Amino acid sequence: MEWKSGRNLREAFISFFEERGHKHYKSFPLVPDDPTVLFTIAGMVPFKPYFLGAREPEVKRAVTAQKCLRTNDIDNVGRTGRHHTFFEMLGNFSFGDYFKEQAIPWGWEFLTRVIGLEADRMYATIYRDDDEAFEIWHKSVGLPEERIVRLGEDDNFWAVGPVGPCGPCSELIYDQGPEFSCGLPSCGVGCSCDRYLEVWNLVFMQYDRDAEGALHPLPKKNIDTGMGLERLCSVVQRAKNDFGTDLFRPIVERVCALAGIRYGSDDRQDMAVRVISDHIRAMAFLVADRVLPSNEGRGYVLRRIIRRSIRYGHLIGLERPFLADILPVVIDLMADPYEELVESRSTIEQVLELEERRFARTLEQGTELLEAEIASRLLRGEKLLPGDVAFVLYDTYGFPLELTEEICKERGLSVDRESFAKEMERQRELARAAGRRPSALKESVYLELYGDLGDTPFEGYTLTEVEAEVLAIVKGGARTDSAEPGDEVEVFLSSTPFYAQRGGQVGDKGWITTDGARLRVDDVKYAEGGLVSHLCTVEEGRASVGIRVRAIVDEERRWAIRRHHTATHLLHEAAVRVLGPHVRQAGSLVTPEYLRLDLAHFAPISNDETKKIEEIVNAEIQANVPLQVFLTSLEDARAMGAKALFEEKYGEEVRVVRIPGFCAELCGGTHVDATGDIGLFKIVREEGIGADARRITAVAGMPAFNCLRQAYEELRGAAERLGADMFAVCDQIGSLQDEIKSLRRALEEAKLQALAARIDDILSKREEVGGVSVVTAAFDGADVGLLRELGDRVKSKQPRSLVVLASRDGARAQLVIMADEAAVRAGVHAGKLAKEVASLAGGGGGGKAQMAQVGGIDPSKVEEALSGVPEILRRMLSS
Repeated sequence: MEWKSGRNLREAFISFFEERGHKHYKSFPLVPDDPTVLFTIAGMVPFKPYFLGAREPEVKRAVTAQKCLRTNDIDNVGRTGRHHTFFEMLGNFSFGDYFKEQAIPWGWEFLTRVIGLEADRMYATIYRDDDEAFEIWHKSVGLPEERIVRLGEDDNFWAVGPVGPCGPCSELIYDQGPEFSCGLPSCGVGCSCDRYLEVWNLVFMQYDRDAEGALHPLPKKNIDTGMGLERLCSVVQRAKNDFGTDLFRPIVERVCALAGIRYGSDDRQDMAVRVISDHIRAMAFLVADRVLPSNEGRGYVLRRIIRRSIRYGHLIGLERPFLADILPVVIDLMADPYEELVESRSTIEQVLELEERRFARTLEQGTELLEAEIASRLLRGEKLLPGDVAFVLYDTYGFPLELTEEICKERGLSVDRESFAKEMERQRELARAAGRRPSALKESVYLELYGDLGDTPFEGYTLTEVEAEVLAIVKGGARTDSAEPGDEVEVFLSSTPFYAQRGGQVGDKGWITTDGARLRVDDVKYAEGGLVSHLCTVEEGRASVGIRVRAIVDEERRWAIRRHHTATHLLHEAAVRVLGPHVRQAGSLVTPEYLRLDLAHFAPISNDETKKIEEIVNAEIQANVPLQVFLTSLEDARAMGAKALFEEKYGEEVRVVRIPGFCAELCGGTHVDATGDIGLFKIVREEGIGADARRITAVAGMPAFNCLRQAYEELRGAAERLGADMFAVCDQIGSLQDEIKSLRRALEEAKLQALAARIDDILSKREEVGGVSVVTAAFDGADVGLLRELGDRVKSKQPRSLVVLASRDGARAQLVIMADEAAVRAGVHAGKLAKEVASLAGGGGGGKAQMAQVGGIDPSKVEEALSGVPEILRRMLSS
């Protein structure tokens, strides 16, 4: 058999089907264009709309090498040699074109003639009632009857769901030989051991299943096949399992080199190596497809596999960050054909390094807590870790439940999942309760109104003033017919020019007027569905249901909002260009005064990056590009690259706000006509709002001008006070800072010299304890730095010494405890001594053997603490 690499096998598969009229599609992202699934879990996922009949296919035949990720087997990854998170699925597809009569022979031809698998080792499984597939296998391919195995619906029948397209499937099985067998007499095709290995699954979608379970022939029959590249490699390369193939072997070798171990010498170590080798591929591809670690959704999966890898790294001695050291091997192996790994290399490295550092800080604390809980349970003969303990580890220390379960499993315990789930639900309920409307009565009124009035027509994209009828008034949570001066009410109109708060944009303000009444509109919100509530204060006159009114938006305020909203779109795109394609919007707020944009990004945004973002935004403003706003289908919007929030629910028709040549987003907000209308843009703050999120606050238009004018006035005032040129203020401040530092150093040196003059007097009062010289002294107004410097001088003059120095400063006092190497060898430990001294003086302290500190001491107890040091040392040395 000709030896073939994973790369050669991938290319051979694609070429084989291209020669047979299939269009080759490059791998689609791991993040699918399908809100029903987290990840692309199979080659057919990108073509699902074709199989479901939701869209007409562009072609009749397709072939892919699709990157996939599955999460249902994470716990088994590493325990076996064939479970994976990330894998590549080779697949050929027919959309109403060829069927079994070609799919089966082509599968056989590729495996036996192109790849060279031995025909006498091949088997085929079919659905028990699929006589058509049997005939093709037996008569067209020539497979003997005894090597065609009929199985039931659980094994050989595929369905999208309980109803809809479905059909039988046929699996191509390869006999790896008796050395892979479980040894049981019953071992055969269908056994769970590795002898009879499923290599390729051919799905024949030929039925439509109705609600009663009846099968009806589809007018257009489809083919969907899937073959794991990793498994194919293991068969072709005669590897013991997938981790012995050229797709994994270099990664395994790199992990072992970093850990200083040999793969195959220890089962426990081997499992850790497999976990890391599998997960590092998934991490790289997830980050390349713009997924960042978080505590929910896709980000949680990424964080979970990173932390699981770190945990297993600790088991083989990898205590320092190591994932980024394995990454180059993954990229070298997979860069062809996945160039996104090369393009995102820097981002992937930064994300992994940052996540490792974050987890390292909590891993030690969380592990200590868990180990203590496990030890306590084992001591009492218990085998179950309470769910509330697991929840504290999850909520406080970031331990995924699965990680806690793995650690417990190693010690013979299980986790009470039921009580963990209750704790989780209790936290969610608290969050839900915090976000509920305060009045159940008001909620019922909204539902009643929505049933009566339906959605409120919005005319505010083109008008800021309209005539309308008052359809309803709500006061104090109840419907009323009228409102008097001073009343705070909610008014519902037949149509409105007011934008209701949504999508991060605040609601409009303005007025509702008639000849005899005037209502000030303070806010506008959606009460229920598309029903708009105008929150008003009656300023004069009487308002009643049924009257005709003029609804007038505060146009100046609206313009400020429009500028900030369009500026938010420019900012979002500029951030993506500067920070990387992984950046995505995590939230926004658009007001007349400022805008706020939250971004999923793993690191602080530097000053240079901030400047670049500002430059890009202002350059686009200067270009004065007219905006294009239009309605289109969701499919077409995504095809043109319009940004959309995955969490948002969109209808079939969406509104696109496009700045030609720059960006496009799905958006229902109000915008300027051209970018030049914004005038000016300035970022005023950048801050972290979580482990993986940054917040940018910025201003546009007049608020930006006012911000810069204020900064100018502040700078001019500072220049006057410093007596410097306005553009030399920083240099002048730098000179003053240098001067201040110099004066402080001189002052500290003078203080030190004054204290040092007392060294001989201090040494003359030393006390010998067990061959160690105990030197104690107290001073007023000395800081810790001075005490340490003085302690070093004392130690240099008095060998084998323990020095305890105190400083009183008003209502506070502190101690510095220092021991030289000779004293430590004699049994002195400054840190332990600090804790005992702290108990005498009412403070708290600790440290290492040679250096420790005690703080929070009552100044009146300093002398008592110092006088107790010799006795504490005697006990320490005697023990």
